[in-house]
Order: sequence, then C-alpha cells, then structure tokens
Amino acid sequence: MHRFFQCLLIFSVLLLSWLGMMVVHELGHVLAASASGGTVAKVVLYPLEFSRTDLAENPHPLLVAWGGASGGILLPLRFLWIAKWKRLSTSYIFQFFAGLCLVVNGIYLGAVSFMNAADAGDLMRHGTPHWALVLFGAATVPLGFFLWNGLGRHYGVGRASGHVSRRDAIVTFILLLAVIVIEVLAGSR
Repeated sequence: MHRFFQCLLIFSVLLLSWLGMMVVHELGHVLAASASGGTVAKVVLYPLEFSRTDLAENPHPLLVAWGGASGGILLPLRFLWIAKWKRLSTSYIFQFFAGLCLVVNGIYLGAVSFMNAADAGDLMRHGTPHWALVLFGAATVPLGFFLWNGLGRHYGVGRASGHVSRRDAIVTFILLLAVIVIEVLAGSR
C-alpha cells in the first residue's frame, strides 16, 4: 500500500506542478499586460495544449514577453516563501513546484532562444540579446535543481527516504482532478 501512495503522490505533484507552472507563467503575461496598458484577448490553459496568452493590444511587448518567465518563477518562489514562513508540512510540495518552474522557464527561454521561437523569439525580436536569455536559463535551471535536492525523502525515494504522507497524496490527487475538470470545462467554451 505504501508504494501506491508513493506513486499517487509523485504522479499528482508532478502533473499538478506542470499545470500550475503554465498558470503562473500565463498569469505573469496577464499581469505584465495589465500593468503596461495592454488588453488580454484570450488565455489558453488546457491540459492537452501548450498554454498561451493572446493580446488584443500590446503597447509594451518586451515587458509582456518577460512577464511570463518572470511571473513564472517569482510567483512560485513567493508561494514557497509563504509555505516555509507558515511552516506548512506541505512546503516540500511548494519547493518541488518552485524548482520545476525555475527549470522549465529557464530551459524555455535559454534553449528555445536557439530556435528563435515562442517567448524567446518575441524577446529577441523586441531587443533582448540572445546571451541574456541563455544567462537567464543558466541561472534558473541550477537553482531549480538546488531546490529539488533532498526532496526525495518526502516522496519515498533515495537513501534517506521517509514516510510518504497518505493525506498529501490524496489531497494532491483531488486537487489535480479539480484543476483538470476546471481547465476542461473552461476550454470547452
């Protein structure tokens, strides 16, 4: 039974973190657009598609393009800080989430900049030098791995593996199902 809850926790946290990463990334674009006088036409958050934010008006495209990756790392780091400050027993989940957001956003800007596509392509077209995107990735990816270091014990893996919380496994799975249902219902409109 231990193995079931271990797998459930790992599966749920991984998928919930992936979906959450897309949400905070797009929220970063939305907040940057709102702060710069832009108008959001549509935000696509659907579990089976890559997320995106479409703007009707974008007077400051460089700021909006940076908003995705910036919000995509700063918001999760803030959530982690709050979880640690409140001494939540689930802070390890927030730590995994923040690490994932750092790694994915770093790879997204750093590696995708070589393809001149997506946000990285927009950033370069609006004046961000290629080296800055590579530097962003070079800084955020290792920090994400640093945050992941030592988390295995919470998930029942590694030499110092500990007890897997059944409650955390069940709650994260229920949250995952709720997020998927909400995204599917919102995407079907």
